[in-house]
Amino acid sequence: MDAPPDKYAARSEADVLALVTAHPLAWVVSAGEGFSATPLPLRPRLDGAGQLTALAGHFARSNPQVQRLRAAPRALALFMGPHGYVSPSWMEDRTQAPTWNYACAAFDCDIVFEESPEATRAVLDELIEAMEAGRPKAWGADDMGPRYEGLSRGVVGFRAEIRARRVVFKLGQDERDDVFADIMAALQQEGPQDLARLMDVYAAARA
Repeated sequence: MDAPPDKYAARSEADVLALVTAHPLAWVVSAGEGFSATPLPLRPRLDGAGQLTALAGHFARSNPQVQRLRAAPRALALFMGPHGYVSPSWMEDRTQAPTWNYACAAFDCDIVFEESPEATRAVLDELIEAMEAGRPKAWGADDMGPRYEGLSRGVVGFRAEIRARRVVFKLGQDERDDVFADIMAALQQEGPQDLARLMDVYAAARA
């Protein structure tokens, strides 16, 4: 994958991990006999140095994409983080053009299905724990009782080993100070707030 311009690169691996964990629903896109795409929640896998090396998730076994991936186990995992339209109406300088600011990540992956019930249970439990964290009366798979066994047979876990990546944080790094200030003022008033917060974090990287 082509690298993004340096000015739009992630500051650190921690920023990439934060994007993936805060926005876990990714499109898993594969090609074979035509394109296939499924939105799936994915969880990160890190090596000993804290680098993101894989993603874990689960498919419904009835999804035709499963058989296509068994035959050709290559896919893109596409994450979209905070994003939003930037209007010239916000700016004192009316000669500015509209744009879109965003954070996103694309991972080129090899898909390995984890066929055992134990492996699938581990993937499901990790996702449930992450999504239920901090909730009053947090839910767990054991709460389903015997229903779990029947439903879990309908899914298959997988690991997506990352071959390459393209991560872009386009957050106004190349805007003039006055234009950036106008954008931030408007976003803080109108939103989206998650984009405003991330732009503020990346403000020091502006040219």
